[in-house]
Amino acid sequence: MHLPTSDISMININTADLNLLRVFVVIFEEKSATGAAQRLNLTQSAVSLNLRRLREMYQDSLFTRTGRGLAPTLFANQVYPLAKDALDRFTASLQLHENKQAEFMGRTITIGLSDDFEIALGETMIELAKNIPNCTRLHFRQSNSNVVAEMLLARSIDLAITSGGCAQEGITLTNIGEGTYGCLVDPATFDSNTMDLETLLSHDHIMVSRTGFFGIVDDVLVSRGLRRRVRASTSHFSAIPYLLTGTDCITIMPAHAAKFIAKTTHLKYFPAPIDFPSFSVCLAWRNFSRKDQVLSDLVQLFRTKLKGIITT
Repeated sequence: MHLPTSDISMININTADLNLLRVFVVIFEEKSATGAAQRLNLTQSAVSLNLRRLREMYQDSLFTRTGRGLAPTLFANQVYPLAKDALDRFTASLQLHENKQAEFMGRTITIGLSDDFEIALGETMIELAKNIPNCTRLHFRQSNSNVVAEMLLARSIDLAITSGGCAQEGITLTNIGEGTYGCLVDPATFDSNTMDLETLLSHDHIMVSRTGFFGIVDDVLVSRGLRRRVRASTSHFSAIPYLLTGTDCITIMPAHAAKFIAKTTHLKYFPAPIDFPSFSVCLAWRNFSRKDQVLSDLVQLFRTKLKGIITT
């Protein structure tokens, strides 16, 4: 239970250790004392001690232990955006000190997305953000459909580019495209100039999958009585140009990322020779984000300018 208003007003800002705010923010984002210790370069016992001091200062448990780590209390959810904003602004003030000619522009916007969207849309989003006053920086943070809603509601991210996982109360979605799948090969070592079903199944594959053993592509193939041979797997689309180079393997991946990789590397793109189900790509944000002018302006810009890029 946190302090009554009268007691909170008695906390002396002159004696409060403001370094504790950074510890609080990192614990909140990592959801783990161990992860926070690694990120802060502290021992776990030091993090635990600081957490105890935070609990005493706020007179709230702040986090409760669950099977998935440390879950923030309602009070901690209220404190986090204020503490994060305070730290961001302090960091910006230090940057001003380093460059006296710099102009303070505002804040960092954190965008949750998987790396296929980061590959295909990141460059465009960086350019678009230049048009938003007071947006100092974009921070791309890895997420996926399993965690993106939780990250939005916990304020770990401000916006998300996602293909699912956000259809719930408190989150607004807008469609910005329809995705499909394509193939990448290294033309220097791949022994075919075409990509048909026989070619697809006669070559080994480098698979992108969170589990490393099965993916959406395999679901579709198995449903048609087909199987592919997987030589290697990775959880990162961005690793494919390095893993595929010099092999005769094929990688099937979302076409928006595959096309961008083919455009910027020596790899060659082929449309998939089998019909994979399309998927909706959405921009998502918290409903109450409209109170944040910088974020609101960026949402409006992204929802109009990003629409259609995925399907081109």
